Amino acid sequence: MGPPGAGKGTQGALLAESLGLPKFATGDLLRDAVKRGTPLGLKARAVMEAGHLVSDDIILGVVREELAKPEAAKGVLFDGVVRTIPQAEGMERLLAEKGRRMDAVLFFDVTDAEILARLQRRLSLEHRADDDPVAVSTRLRAYREQTAPVLAWYEVRKVVHRIPAVGTIEEIAGRVRRALGR
Repeated sequence: MGPPGAGKGTQGALLAESLGLPKFATGDLLRDAVKRGTPLGLKARAVMEAGHLVSDDIILGVVREELAKPEAAKGVLFDGVVRTIPQAEGMERLLAEKGRRMDAVLFFDVTDAEILARLQRRLSLEHRADDDPVAVSTRLRAYREQTAPVLAWYEVRKVVHRIPAVGTIEEIAGRVRRALGR
């Protein structure tokens, strides 16, 4: 967890590789479901094409499908899957149905100034439309309103590890490994 530009994707990929686990990212899961033409993918496509956010039910349904795959049997790393408290509650129920639980939540802690600098750099290198200043402002606002409260929800469950997310990729990856006892 963390705001846009906190390094979740980068660190998630490194951690998934080192643990030998699949990484489930909301956007990737939705795009794959749409591409495969699954019933949930078709629902998601209709919602996304209308310019709306995909509902918690669709997101949790796609996650349910992915968790049923053999490669997910030993565990998974979620990246951006739980973005609202209803999603967190649904995820808790979904995992419990499968006799599983969320082992750890890594919160990548970084200042707004650092986020803005990172996303500005990424915009100049990758030219991603979602990194333009107006889009970043919208994403940060959505994060603060919808996703930031999820952190407190997980803190009550004693699974949160706060990771100072400033430094080199390797330094931050070291903090992640230490937080997880690896």
